[in-house]
Amino acid sequence: MTRYVLKRLAGAVLVLLALSVLVYALFYVAPGDPARLACGERCNPQQIAQVREQLGLKQSVFAQYLHFLQGVLAGREYSTGTGVLHCDAPCLGLSYQTDQQVTELILDRLPATASLALGAMVIWLVVGIGTGLLSALRRGGLTERTLTVLTLAGTGTPVFILGLLLLMAVCAYLQWLPFPTYVPLGEDPEQWAWNMLLPWLTLGFFESAKYARLTRSSTLETLAEDHIRTFRAYGVGERSVVARHALRGAVPPVIALSAIDLGTMFGGAVLTESLFGIPGLGKTLIDGVRTIDLPIVVGIVLLTGVAVVLANVVADLLYALADRRVALT
Repeated sequence: MTRYVLKRLAGAVLVLLALSVLVYALFYVAPGDPARLACGERCNPQQIAQVREQLGLKQSVFAQYLHFLQGVLAGREYSTGTGVLHCDAPCLGLSYQTDQQVTELILDRLPATASLALGAMVIWLVVGIGTGLLSALRRGGLTERTLTVLTLAGTGTPVFILGLLLLMAVCAYLQWLPFPTYVPLGEDPEQWAWNMLLPWLTLGFFESAKYARLTRSSTLETLAEDHIRTFRAYGVGERSVVARHALRGAVPPVIALSAIDLGTMFGGAVLTESLFGIPGLGKTLIDGVRTIDLPIVVGIVLLTGVAVVLANVVADLLYALADRRVALT
């Protein structure tokens, strides 16, 4: 098992290194002038040349990448024209628009996105696995057909439509809750939970539809395997067959998909954050794209990639714990 863990961690490091090369090349080596983007349209050629010197753009692309990597791993210093600004590791650069350190900006927005993603994940796992399992066990009946219709409707409904319907029903028509306003967890935990309830339900219900479909198909596939028929032939109770064997075989694909979805939520929950006014990373990413603020875009894309890779490592370890044969291959 230890060898498997070390192997997965080494693979994750290589993937992250390749990801940093790809992201840097995609945004900084592509046609365009980062110095002009950082300086703005009103800068004259002399000012642009000064910014190019400050950003180190006169060096080779390889040297620029090494400085970028050095900033991530050990921090780096930036010339401000009148002095030197030290950026602690992991340094992802300075915003072109505000000169704020991108790492500080991300850390400021990260709690809101993490609150949304983790809360929604609990809902999509509970609702998705429960619905999929019930649908598989009631195959061919009214319950299975009803749940199939609901999951198909959930899959085909855009997340912003689902969120808008919840806002209209819960806040405007029934008036059970006020319109949500983001409150930091450290400021007021109770108000944080109440104001995050609708965003959690929106994202959780939207994602749970595909988990229900995946759990249903995985459970039916497992129930059709030979060892399940053998357990039933030996008189093992149906509840034990489902809980100890069928569900155990159906969960690994759900774990793998959850890892990918949780990682992508750190930069991909844009619509939910925008609809409910959550000051998270997705909203910040859209603002960075709109103003062509490359350090912010690169920083959030890298963070999303790191989150996906780390979540997959955790998923692989959970997968190996659920099925020890994985660690032995």
